[in-house]
Amino acid sequence: MPQAITVEYIRRLGRPVFTTRELSDISGKSMSTVSQALAYLSEHTIVKKIYRGVWVEVGGKLLSPYMVVPHLFRGSRVYVSFLSALHLHGIIEQIPQVITLASTAHTRKITTTVGTFLVHKISSQFFSGFEWYKGTGSFLVAEPEKALADCLYLFTRKKKQYGFFPELNLKKPFDVKKAREWIQKIPDKKALVAAEIKLEEIIKKRNN
Repeated sequence: MPQAITVEYIRRLGRPVFTTRELSDISGKSMSTVSQALAYLSEHTIVKKIYRGVWVEVGGKLLSPYMVVPHLFRGSRVYVSFLSALHLHGIIEQIPQVITLASTAHTRKITTTVGTFLVHKISSQFFSGFEWYKGTGSFLVAEPEKALADCLYLFTRKKKQYGFFPELNLKKPFDVKKAREWIQKIPDKKALVAAEIKLEEIIKKRNN
């Protein structure tokens, strides 16, 4: 597969991040042929490997680690939530060391060349309350109130670090009432009560 043609197909995708599978599909070439072409381009710093089967064009648009999310989990339902979403929405100032994601699949950690992604499993009944970040279509993110509810959901599952926040801005446009409504949707009754108590404790502390 000529390298110039490979670059042409990459440009056709119209974004810096892409997968070997996408190039194979758009070019009609085999995965092994495309992989060889990408390995050559990588040696010449035209593209860079982010993770197994995921690449980025070097020197293109500034890459945010969040842009990689849809390509890492193409076969799974996943959205940015918990501490990462709270930071993106300006609810907490501290930048999380890893990007936290919610999924109905198993909990796992993925380390890439652009960042580390920690996936937490949540109930399929609680898998909602997200939208495209700033309407760009780059990645899905929990709305602020759902991100906090997701944190407290994990808190009730012995992940105590998700119940303590050094800085938490619950001023408008954050809607405390909406956060309470999300917690009411937690399918496990015992967890619901525990999350509810923790939320009221957080609200009281922030009001003092």
